[in-house]
Amino acid sequence: MSAVETFRALHVPGDPVVLFNIWDAGSAKAVAEAGAKAIATGSYGVACAHGSADGENLTLDVALANLAEIVGVTDLPVSIDMEAGYGADGAAVGRSVQRARDAGAAGINIEDRLPGESALLPVGVAAERIAAAASTGLFVNARCDTFRGRDAATDGDALIAATLDRARAYADAGAGGLFVPFLAEARCIAAICEGSPLPVNILWSKPCGDRAALAALGVARISHGHQPWAAAMAWLGAQARTVLDGGEPHYAA
Repeated sequence: MSAVETFRALHVPGDPVVLFNIWDAGSAKAVAEAGAKAIATGSYGVACAHGSADGENLTLDVALANLAEIVGVTDLPVSIDMEAGYGADGAAVGRSVQRARDAGAAGINIEDRLPGESALLPVGVAAERIAAAASTGLFVNARCDTFRGRDAATDGDALIAATLDRARAYADAGAGGLFVPFLAEARCIAAICEGSPLPVNILWSKPCGDRAALAALGVARISHGHQPWAAAMAWLGAQARTVLDGGEPHYAA
């Protein structure tokens, strides 16, 4: 199978692939050697590792050069977080995503809101951008931010309905997966997994439980987002403070 086909086949509801998101070639090698089935970047970690900020502040050229370095150190399928697609319209998104495919990507993430914006794009506009991305042949994981900043405990039913409406539109546009971050409420996750025409990706958080718990809800993909990068940087900062204060570092043997 091609890398795209291999990556697509990993998305099995009830048997989720775990993506421990990375930010450069070195972190990709470490995660691959730990037994990962695929490699995925997180835009936040990639941007910050390059001294930039999330929200397409990192140039596409730099993001794709980073992607090429990652692809060069692993035989695993690689998915790149392309935020809102790096394009003002569908045609521009398609050109940007084609560049990612040319650099060796097997899949991408694309969001349904623009950088710096709180409001989601109209469904039709988001679907047009997803269709342009999907026309390149890559696996498109369509991020749906319906739960961002919302309370699943009180607004769950309305948010489930809105998410499934978008899931159907995104599936029709050619998406391969549905990413619903900022959601840890089991009832909502289960309902979305049951009703979605696309395999569902959840951003892991402690309330989500372990892989088995999310598998039982029907999840097909578990991402860790910026959390591995944040934890690595927190460890680095703590060790640096210890050493610079005259103490001994706590390196692994």
